[in-house]
Amino acid sequence: MQDSVTVRMTAPAERIWELVSDIRNTGKFSPETFEAEWLGGATGPAVGVKFRGHVNRNGWGLKYWTVCRIVACDPGREFAFTVLGPGNTPVNTWTYRFTPVDGGTDVTESFRLEQSFPLRIYSLIAGRSRTRTNVNGMRETLERIKAVAEQPAP
Repeated sequence: MQDSVTVRMTAPAERIWELVSDIRNTGKFSPETFEAEWLGGATGPAVGVKFRGHVNRNGWGLKYWTVCRIVACDPGREFAFTVLGPGNTPVNTWTYRFTPVDGGTDVTESFRLEQSFPLRIYSLIAGRSRTRTNVNGMRETLERIKAVAEQPAP
């Protein structure tokens, strides 16, 4: 299970990257993850840093925390994190790529579910529905980021 969505924003890649990589902004942008906090004394993004996200799955009331680890942190270019399952096993990786274009930045958000046996079964059962939900959520997330990123600087 994997997919991606790209939205063009009339803002510099560095500005958008700063919004995305500060996970405390997650609740402003994501339709499912409504808050996030740094863990282990971290105060900002770096490869290996962990954070916790509070999720309202599918918007129908199943609320839980997930621990995530940052796996890519290249200012203005890429930000990615892996959602960790039991035993710190990677479950799902979310990636944001920032591509400068004339007049702005193409921002691509993607997800990729790991290929363990239990997750393959999950993909068979709920793959199409969950992928559709994720694609819609990524589009909504990127449009919310765009609305903030394109505001004039104070």
